[in-house]
Amino acid sequence: MGSCSLQGIYVGGSKVVHFTPERAANSSSESSPNAYDLMSSLPSSCEKFPDCGFRQSDSGVVLSCLDCFLGKGSLYYFEYGVTPSVFLTKVRGGTCSTAQSDPPEMVIHRAMYLLQNGFGNYDVFQNNCEDFALYCKTGLLIADNLGVGRSGQASSVIGAPLAAILSSPLKLLMPSPVGVATVTAGMYCMSRYATDIGVRTDVVKVPVEDLTMNLGWGDSLVEVGDENETSARQISR
Repeated sequence: MGSCSLQGIYVGGSKVVHFTPERAANSSSESSPNAYDLMSSLPSSCEKFPDCGFRQSDSGVVLSCLDCFLGKGSLYYFEYGVTPSVFLTKVRGGTCSTAQSDPPEMVIHRAMYLLQNGFGNYDVFQNNCEDFALYCKTGLLIADNLGVGRSGQASSVIGAPLAAILSSPLKLLMPSPVGVATVTAGMYCMSRYATDIGVRTDVVKVPVEDLTMNLGWGDSLVEVGDENETSARQISR
């Protein structure tokens, strides 16, 4: 799974709700999409599911079938409630969190509600597909929206260069490239851990109805029925 993996919530019935840049959801064959557009854009039609690709106007939250979501990629499950030691052994961000997941029915309710109401403007560092999935799974948001985003993918992008910069003075004390690499890797892992939503102190639990009302992301209400508890898995490709 690469650093720009696409993440979403499996809601049952071979359907996934996920968050993409609006330009990707609106992309046409005449445009010249970048790598992320190619990864996140959905086909114009699906032979199996007529509602595949459904989204509200001006929203990046999309419902797609599992096959279209995966494309040619592989399926991975995002882990919740991992111990700090397990978290720090992960090579890259965007694969797990120390935060606990809410019950499946609550996770599906959030995802389906946001499908109807939107999740704000997409931002690769502040509000990306992993941020969407993390909120659906935990209901946690960062109180200060000027800080680093919730996602491990964003903190990985920021953490790697930061670790390299902070460790550079140590090159004078450690002439061995192996020593410098070890320190850099350690600082990178710690920077990821410090930004994990499960250990941050600047997060608050926000009901999805209050999220859309207070942040102005939408004002319509929908009712979501009970779902199969085998769903609500956060997946990525």
